This record gives sequence, C-alpha cells and structure tokens, in this order.
Amino acid sequence: MNYRKFKDTLVAEIGLGTWQLGSADWGNVDEAGAFNILKAYTDAGGNFIDTADVYGMGVSETVIGKFLKTVKTDVYVATKLGRRHDSPNGWPQNFTYDAMKSQVEDSLKHLDIPQLFLEQLHCIPTEEMQSGKVFDNLRKLQQEGLIKHFGASVETSEEALICLEQEGLASLQIIFNLFRQHVAEEVFKKAKEKGVALIIRVPLASGLLTGKFTEDTEFEIKDHRNYNANGEAFNAGETFSGIDFKEGVRFANKIKALMPDDRLAQWALRWILDYREITTIIPGASKVSQVNANIEASSLSGLSQTIKQQLKALYNEEIHTKIRGHF
Repeated sequence: MNYRKFKDTLVAEIGLGTWQLGSADWGNVDEAGAFNILKAYTDAGGNFIDTADVYGMGVSETVIGKFLKTVKTDVYVATKLGRRHDSPNGWPQNFTYDAMKSQVEDSLKHLDIPQLFLEQLHCIPTEEMQSGKVFDNLRKLQQEGLIKHFGASVETSEEALICLEQEGLASLQIIFNLFRQHVAEEVFKKAKEKGVALIIRVPLASGLLTGKFTEDTEFEIKDHRNYNANGEAFNAGETFSGIDFKEGVRFANKIKALMPDDRLAQWALRWILDYREITTIIPGASKVSQVNANIEASSLSGLSQTIKQQLKALYNEEIHTKIRGHF
C-alpha cells in the first residue's frame, strides 16, 4: 500500500468505501462479512475508511465502530451528514447548527469515538452550499472539538468550485473515473492550489468498470443498481456514473481492450492514481476478494501516455455525451 498526504496525516491511496456495509442499497452484508472486509483492508495496510450516517441509517458506522476496537493501528474514518430525512420539517432543517450537531453526535455515538477525523457534507442542495451557513456550522463544530477536519461530497464541478472557496475546507469528495474524465480539467488544479485533499468516489462506476457484467446482468431489488439505474430514486450519476447500463457494459469492454491486460478494475483505479493531485480513492466492496483486487492497483506501474491518450479520445468521442443526471 502506498500513502499520500491528507493535511498532516498520511492516508492510504486506496481507501475503503462502506456504503455496502449499510446492507440497504447493495444487498445484504452481515456483520461477520463486514468484519472480514474491514480486516482484509487494514491487514493490507489500509487506514482510510469512508462512511455516512445514512448507510443503513447508522448500520455502516456502527459496524465500523465495533471493528475499530479490534485494531491497534491508526485508522482514519470519514463520515458524512445531510441526507437524512428524519427531521419533522424535511431537508432545510437538516442544515441548521442544531440539526448538524445532532447528526455529528449520532455519528460519534455509532462509531464510539470522541472526535470525527473528517465530517463531510453529503451531496446537499447547491443553494445550501452557496449560502455558506453550513460551513460556518462546520467551523463551529470544529472549534468545539467534535470534528478534526471538514469537507464536502458533491455531485458537480460547479458545486466543487463553490466549496473550494470556503476557508478551512480540508477535502473534496467527487465522482471521477473513466466515465467522468472531464472533472480533472475543471477541478483538480484549483484543489491543489488550495491544499484541499481530493477523495475520489464511484471510481469503478458502481462495478461497471470491473468488466464483469454483461448486458443481461440483473441486480437484487434492494440494490440501487436496480432501483436507481436511471435516476429513479436519486441522482443518476450515483449509479453507473450516469451511464445507461447496457451502454456502460459496451464502453467497459472497449476500455478493457485498451488496457495492458484483463485486470480492468485494477487498471481503472491505477488510471485515477496517476493523477498526483488525488489523495485517496474509496472503492467499495461487498466481499474480501474485491478488497484485495482494489488494493492491487496501488502496486501497479502507471499507464503509458499512449494508453491514456486512447482512453481520453474514447471519452471525448463516445462517452461524455452519454452521461445523465446533473454533473
């Protein structure tokens, strides 16, 4: 495992996303399975885990909290707030200071730790970011010692640039992969200038960039790749990076043909890691074999300029115009 700087901390360049461990939107992963996934990751040198309060409404955070008590090495947990709809008056009340503090305290309770390493806004409405009040609330929570760092997970480059204007922003989490290449040109330079860590989510486009699916692949009813395949439940970009599934399978096969060998998932992650502005990638996993495959990308050599140019041409000529949802 290789490491990169997150402010004054070295974190694994291959992190672990734990949406799957919430057992709500990817099918079921029981606690024993979750422990095996977390152990495989930390045994390999991994030390950066990303979660959110809505992943199973506390399930993912809670299982991570239990696991942390079994390891002796430092593990840095990033969580997120802002997507809960349990406020009596709906979303706008989720972003008051009191509401945000309550959500932070819930995450602290689930994880059973005294301070959050990183609290992130979880793809909240653009206008809430523009107002700046949520960032004032995060600064106050930081001053109170409840969180060490704060950041934001966003849907679009526009939102990313809004957040990058905020003083004290430690990190920016954004979708970036071979189906979302334009983000590098729009965001990365400014993030580097600001000293903001880049956390890359959906790096394998919900599994499309593993190359393991066919056009006939079907997903479980409770899997978001079934119920949100076309953006029926939330932004289409969160599922398959906004690409129609069958088209995505065809694009993945074209990408695979350009890679040095058949390890599409590992090379797709390596392609991301070749951007030195990036701090860490957070692919998820529902089984240990996926954790091990993801970590393998850290040991691969960078892709050649010829392959990168071919991948860029394919994106510009065929993929970019096929993205759906707001991005």
